[in-house]
Amino acid sequence: MANVLDLRRRIRSVKNTRQITKAMKMVAAAKLRRAQERAMAARPYADMITSVLESLTRRIEIFDPETGNLRHPLFITRPEKRVLLVIVSGDKGFAGAFNANILKTAYQFLAGNTDKEIDVEAVGRKGRDQMRRRYPIAVYTEIQDAEGHTHKNRERKAHIEVTGDHPGMLEKLETGRVFELANDIIARYVHEEIDACYIVYNEFKSVISQRLVVEQLLPLIKIGSPRITGAVEPTLEERERFAEAARSAGIELEPADTHEAEEESKKFGTAEVDYIYEQPAEELFAGLIPQYVFAMLFHAMAESVAAEQAARMTAMDSATNNASDMIDAYTLQMNRVRQAAITKEIIEIVSGAAAV
Repeated sequence: MANVLDLRRRIRSVKNTRQITKAMKMVAAAKLRRAQERAMAARPYADMITSVLESLTRRIEIFDPETGNLRHPLFITRPEKRVLLVIVSGDKGFAGAFNANILKTAYQFLAGNTDKEIDVEAVGRKGRDQMRRRYPIAVYTEIQDAEGHTHKNRERKAHIEVTGDHPGMLEKLETGRVFELANDIIARYVHEEIDACYIVYNEFKSVISQRLVVEQLLPLIKIGSPRITGAVEPTLEERERFAEAARSAGIELEPADTHEAEEESKKFGTAEVDYIYEQPAEELFAGLIPQYVFAMLFHAMAESVAAEQAARMTAMDSATNNASDMIDAYTLQMNRVRQAAITKEIIEIVSGAAAV
């Protein structure tokens, strides 16, 4: 059994750990507030692009009357033989099961599509490290054609390969880097390098309303209607933990009500008004489609950042509570050991006095 000195050292060590976890919880809470504001600020932009595109679809012919094909290549559907999977994970740990759940959902998607060639784009260090351990990295070689132009040639060695990673993108979410990734995905789809694109991320509506989703980015089917092919809802116990951690950190459980603003933005596309655009409607539609894909990608990353900070805040709150419970248990054990030592000394004194 440990003596009083050892128990005091353990209590001191756990108290130091509790101070660290409590500080990390407050830092995560502050970052969560900023991430929530960023996600909320990006929604009106996405809603307005959706409304403009819905308005344009009423004023242009999406199908070519001569060939019957869709005018924009991102709406063309093909048999899914080559698929791109974008995994949005975190860059850091201490977030509970946040990264593990995302990777688990990604592995389930990969296991359910063994008959397809799958390329993996990992956003976040945790996802990148796991994907690189399990799957090979795609190898490209440069070749020159007869005209002297340089092209990249790829020799596939496995049906699942890691084609790119983007560590640090979520630490400082910049629209430029996300737009580059969106343009790269669009180019690969237009050049028929891939037949579909899916993204795995943590959808964040509020602290107590979030879920893991697998969403299809490409091909586009209907503007304004995301295609969720899979979703994992949090359990009631997890929701209660999220709510308890948010209340202790002073964070509102539900975000600000933006229903009126969203309804107002939707009126633009549904109103029976003949809008006059400066550019031809066909050119405007073709130019806004990449922006729409970028908005979906940025929306997924912004919400994933908020969900990661919420998970880290909850994990650090649980760690702080566990440290407090350990301190109470060690204190009780120390008092018992000290009381036993005092009782033993009293017995020895009484026995000595009785012998005399």
